[in-house]
Amino acid sequence: MATKTAAKRAPGYRCTECGWTSVKWVGRCGECQAWGTVEEAGGGSTPGRTRASTVASPAPRIGEVDATLASFRTTGVRELDRVLGGGLVPGAVILLAGEPGIGKSTLLLDVAAQTARGAGGGGERSVLYLTGEESAAQVRSRADRIGAVADTLRLAAETDLGRALGQIERTDPALVVVDSVQTLQSAEVEGVAGGVTQVREVAASLIRTAKEKGITTILVGHVTKDGAIAGPRLLEHLVDVVCQFEGDRHSRLRLVRAVKNRFGPTDEVGCFDLREDGIESLDDPSGLFLSGTKDPVEGTCVTVTLEGRRPLVAEVQSLLTPSGGGSARRTVSGVDAARVNMLLAVLQRRARFALAQDDCYVATVGGVRLAEPASDLAVAVAIASAKLGAPVPQGMIAVGELGLAGEVRPVPGVGRRVREAARLGFTRALVPRTPEPLGEVPAGFSVAEVGTLGEALGSIQSWTGGQP
Repeated sequence: MATKTAAKRAPGYRCTECGWTSVKWVGRCGECQAWGTVEEAGGGSTPGRTRASTVASPAPRIGEVDATLASFRTTGVRELDRVLGGGLVPGAVILLAGEPGIGKSTLLLDVAAQTARGAGGGGERSVLYLTGEESAAQVRSRADRIGAVADTLRLAAETDLGRALGQIERTDPALVVVDSVQTLQSAEVEGVAGGVTQVREVAASLIRTAKEKGITTILVGHVTKDGAIAGPRLLEHLVDVVCQFEGDRHSRLRLVRAVKNRFGPTDEVGCFDLREDGIESLDDPSGLFLSGTKDPVEGTCVTVTLEGRRPLVAEVQSLLTPSGGGSARRTVSGVDAARVNMLLAVLQRRARFALAQDDCYVATVGGVRLAEPASDLAVAVAIASAKLGAPVPQGMIAVGELGLAGEVRPVPGVGRRVREAARLGFTRALVPRTPEPLGEVPAGFSVAEVGTLGEALGSIQSWTGGQP
C-alpha cells in the first residue's frame, strides 16, 4: 500500500515554456525542445479513468445547428474587421499579442467603445473592460484622450480571476476585453501571475465562460524578448483567433496580422496609424513608405510588397561610401542583413560591380519592414544606382526575387502589384518572366519582363538612354 501511494504522489516536473510534464527531471523539454526550462512542479497523481456520463439528448445533425449564432458583428474598426474575416463572432476568444507600448490597449479600448455604441447596427451593447495592468483612472484618462467613453462601457481593475468572473456574471456583456491574461491570478491553483499554471487556468476559465454564455472575449497577451507569445503554447491552441500587433516604436505605422483564425483567412493584414489622439485605420498606407522627393535621387528604388493579400508600395534607399580601411561596413534598416549581403555578392560577381571597398547602407522609408524576397530586385537596383551615381527612371518600380546565379525568379501576384503601382501614379515596372498572366495592364504603363539581373539593368539603361 505504501508503494502504491508513493507512486501516486511521485514528484512531477513541468516545462515553464510550454507546460509539458515529466515524472523525472530532464535537461531538455520533450515537447518544445527548450533547454533548462523543466522545473519541479510539486506532487502529481496518477490519472484515473473517466466514465461515460448520461446525456439528455443525442447530438443534433449538423444541418440542424443554427449557423446564425456564429455570424460576424463589426468591431467598428475597418482594418481589424479585415483581419478577423468580417468582425467579432459571439463566443469567440481572440488573443492579441504584441510588445509593450505598441498600442494594444489603445486599439482595444477603441474597439470596446465602438461596440458599446452599437457599431454596425443593433443598438448599444454592454461591454466590460477588465484591466490588470493599470488603474481604472488611468484607463479612463486614455479613454478621454482618444474619445472612447461610452455609456454602456464598463471598466473594472481586477487581478483576481474569481472577481473578474463575478464581474462578467453581473454585467452580462456582449464583449469582454481582458488586459492582460498574464495579470490575472486564480486562488485555486498555485503559482504566480503569468506563470504556466496560472495562465492555463485563467485562459481555460475565461474560454469556458465565453463559450457557455456566447460572449466575445479578447485577451491581451505579452510577448517574450524573441517576439513569441509568452506563456504555455497551449494558450494559442485553446483560443479561436491569434493576432500579432507589430510596429516600430519610432514610426506611427502599426500592423495587425492573424496567425490563426478559425473564422477567416490568415493572409490579411490590417494597417493603423497610431497618433496622440488615438488609433485610426489606414485604407491606403502606401504613401507612408515613399520619400516624397520630387527630383530623382541616385540610390533609390521603389518596389511593391504583398502584406497578406494587400499590395504596399515601399521605397528602398541605398548609400555607398568609400571604406575608411579594414572591413567594409554593412548597415541595414527594414531589410534582412543576410539578404543584403547576398545581393552585394551577386552584384559583385554577376554584374561586375566593385563593392568590396565600399561601406553599404540600405534602409526603407517609413519604418516598413521588407521580409518578402520579391524586394530583392529593388534592393539590387538601388545599390547599383548608388554605385553608378545615376538615378533610376522616375516612376519606375522593380519586383522580383534574385538568385545566386543572377537570375530573376518569379514571385506571386505580379499583376496585382503592377495595378497598385499604376494606381499610385507609377508608369514603368521591372518584373520577372512568369507564366502567370499579368492581367489587364493600365494604359500608358510600360512593363519589362526580365530573366536576369543584367537584363534588368539593361532595361533601365534603355529607358534612361544611359547607365542606371
